[in-house]
Amino acid sequence: MQQRSQFHNNRKKRITSLIPLNGPWRNVVDTVSIILGSFLIAVAFNLFLLPNQIASGGVSGLSILGKEWLNWEPAYTQWAINIPLLIAGFLLIGKQYGIRSVLGSIVLPLLVYLTKDWAIPTTNPLLGSLYGGIGVGLGIGIVYRGRGSTGGMSILARIVQKYSGLSYSLCVVIMDATVIIMAAFVLSLEQSLYALIGLYVTGKVIDAVEMGLGFSKVAYIISNQTEAISKVILDDLDRGLTKLEAKGGYTDDQRTVLMVVVGQNEVPRLKALIRSVDPGAFVIISNAHEVLGEGFKRGEHV
Repeated sequence: MQQRSQFHNNRKKRITSLIPLNGPWRNVVDTVSIILGSFLIAVAFNLFLLPNQIASGGVSGLSILGKEWLNWEPAYTQWAINIPLLIAGFLLIGKQYGIRSVLGSIVLPLLVYLTKDWAIPTTNPLLGSLYGGIGVGLGIGIVYRGRGSTGGMSILARIVQKYSGLSYSLCVVIMDATVIIMAAFVLSLEQSLYALIGLYVTGKVIDAVEMGLGFSKVAYIISNQTEAISKVILDDLDRGLTKLEAKGGYTDDQRTVLMVVVGQNEVPRLKALIRSVDPGAFVIISNAHEVLGEGFKRGEHV
């Protein structure tokens, strides 16, 4: 069992070593990620959000309102908002933050313009908000993984955060809510409700891309037979574990809690092994959104 595990770990190291994520290569990967993410956002914008008038916050939402109200070209509106905000970001936040926003802020409107004539797959606003939210969420998540930004309202939120003391998340919520309220007046109340759906889906997809889908699980095990359970996990499941010293809140007794991280497909086997040793063991299993390290995903240096 140990030899097989060592073989898989060595093979994994050889494969991951072919994809360097430090130094100049990391900059290349980041740049590709920002461009790819911006492309996905642009496609989702033109295929789903714009034709269905889903103004779900941000500069893209404002550009949809500008298109419907004043017939302004969305890409031009986005540039007109992004460029002054970029300059403000350089001056008020700092050069480093501004540099990371430049590529996304310039490339995204360009890609929106280049894909503006792509065919419309649906004119159903519910489908538009769902699939548009998924596409935008995927794109933004990939941009974030590339340590970038699409600029726009994220820069404005950072500026407001710096000078108001409000949290960044609250600033973003206020700005997105403002755009959605504007949509209720410019478009209709119904369209603003669809925009809320799109915004919610986008947030969930961004979280999934950034944090992972939770295919790994973390288990906490409390038992009087921790040594025996540790042995079967190490020998039969071939997983490492951590022993945590804890104190019972009711009895005040010192206890040892076992913590082990496993793949989702290993959970039934883990539970069976625990039951075979101690049927009365107290077990908590929850999602581990992202696991880095030996036996799991290779760590990235951000």
